[in-house]
Amino acid sequence: MAQLFRPSHNNVAKLMVAIFASAPFILGLAISQLTRQSTGTKVGVPLDQPVPFSHKHHAIELGIDCRFCHTSVETSAVASVPPTQTCMTCHSQIWTNSPLLEPVRESYRTGKPIQWAQVNKVPEFVFFNHSIHIDRGVNCNMCHGAIQKMQITAKGQSLFMSWCLECHREPEKFLYKDKANPQMSLREQVFEFYKKLQRDDEGRDMMDIEQRMLHGDNLPTNKDIAMGEELVKQYKVKKEQLTDCSICHH
Repeated sequence: MAQLFRPSHNNVAKLMVAIFASAPFILGLAISQLTRQSTGTKVGVPLDQPVPFSHKHHAIELGIDCRFCHTSVETSAVASVPPTQTCMTCHSQIWTNSPLLEPVRESYRTGKPIQWAQVNKVPEFVFFNHSIHIDRGVNCNMCHGAIQKMQITAKGQSLFMSWCLECHREPEKFLYKDKANPQMSLREQVFEFYKKLQRDDEGRDMMDIEQRMLHGDNLPTNKDIAMGEELVKQYKVKKEQLTDCSICHH
């Protein structure tokens, strides 16, 4: 009987085994990369909203303090979405006939809240507290991207666990002290950042780390590590606890 397979077919068989064995890993890597694209994370993708609210117009051009709308950001786990009554503080007097604001007026007349599309959301098994981060001087832009530039709000960061751990593992790289106002608390300097932008919307006079926050890049790295390490001590940031699972997962 003639030989069906040549010796070279052994190499083909080994190659096929290697391909089939590695296929699950290659598929997993491909899916992992796909989920990290903007199509999966929605980073930078504005969502349709019932009212086209512009952070740039309200926070920078008009100079409205973030806390006027996000009233609980300093004291609660959630930043809070402003009720219609807050919007009508101004819009009962200005732009009273604008078609774009009809959903706001309708909500005020009927008492039915506006159904905003949620832009940022961590999984149900994750606990995130805004007030703690604000108290440690973590600027809004670190998590929300260049929010002061957004005409329609979009997700600024992926909010992946690995991204959160960058800061939790080395907080000294991300804490900073406003050198122009050394007496200011870390909490207050979070909002001073936007006051500076209101005075100079290009941020030309800002220090290096603020420039990186200004452009909404990934978490800014503090070049002054010594200052960051001092702030870790000063504000009693317990680094060994920040990577404990129970910090975020209760």
